[in-house]
Amino acid sequence: MQSILELRHLKTFAAIRDSGNLTRAAERLYLTQSALSHQLRLLEDHFGLPLVTRKSAPLRLTPAGNKLAQLADVILPQVASAERTIAQLREGEAGQLRIAVECHTCFDWLMPSMDTFRSHWPEVELDIVSGFHADPVGLLYEDRADLAIVSEPEDNPDIACLPLFRYDMVGLVAKDHPLAAKTFLDAADFTDETLITYPVPDDMLDLLKKVLKPAGVNPQRRTSELTVAILQLVASRRGIAALPRWSVQNYLEKGYVVARPITPNGLVAELYAAVPKGRETAAFVADFIETMREVSILNLPGVVLM
Repeated sequence: MQSILELRHLKTFAAIRDSGNLTRAAERLYLTQSALSHQLRLLEDHFGLPLVTRKSAPLRLTPAGNKLAQLADVILPQVASAERTIAQLREGEAGQLRIAVECHTCFDWLMPSMDTFRSHWPEVELDIVSGFHADPVGLLYEDRADLAIVSEPEDNPDIACLPLFRYDMVGLVAKDHPLAAKTFLDAADFTDETLITYPVPDDMLDLLKKVLKPAGVNPQRRTSELTVAILQLVASRRGIAALPRWSVQNYLEKGYVVARPITPNGLVAELYAAVPKGRETAAFVADFIETMREVSILNLPGVVLM
């Protein structure tokens, strides 16, 4: 039998196994679900047996599909390592990557990505530009940062913005708060509450931009720099908050506070990596961006790739 296996096929089976869902696997591979399904059918026709158990939830691979996923675990890291080695020979191993973030929640999800990246590029100096930054992209112009994590793409020809992932923002209330009885929170629920946020400008807060301001709601405000401090204030009935679900999942599982969707359809936020135009093609910069995407989809609950 002539083999038709390609690297993209191995990536497919690894993605299906890791996500347990065709939709999420397709997003991870930058494919439509129909394109991914078509690819699976072609491979199943070629091998003459099913490769996925379609009626299971989560989606599972058959023994034959698992064999291909196991092959992916061996081959794909070797290919990635060879590509990085060639890039290092071409561009040099050393470099600097100073990262600017808008708020402290970024540190939680960045740590695993940075650890993985260090194993890829041990000679690249990683640094986080400390503090809250109302204009992290401005640090790129001032040569104080090499990459900025932002919540909206920059409309600027000098800046390349690459999508990382989207995620759910949830409303957080104390367990004994009357709002905990609701299935979701709407703009009116914030009217008579104190809204606890990070000390960042209003245009960096999705809750205000997308929900409260359009509804003409302007609640009292209180700020804190630390996620755990915000949650303590919420648990003590000092106010309510809206934070990424992935940043508070551990606290939710321990029952410290209660999370509710914001609006019936939920509130979705996004993150992008912004770099000076042309720098996105540098091997270690491109690898860091892809590492952030891959590590986040595996480790952060509710994250969807863009």
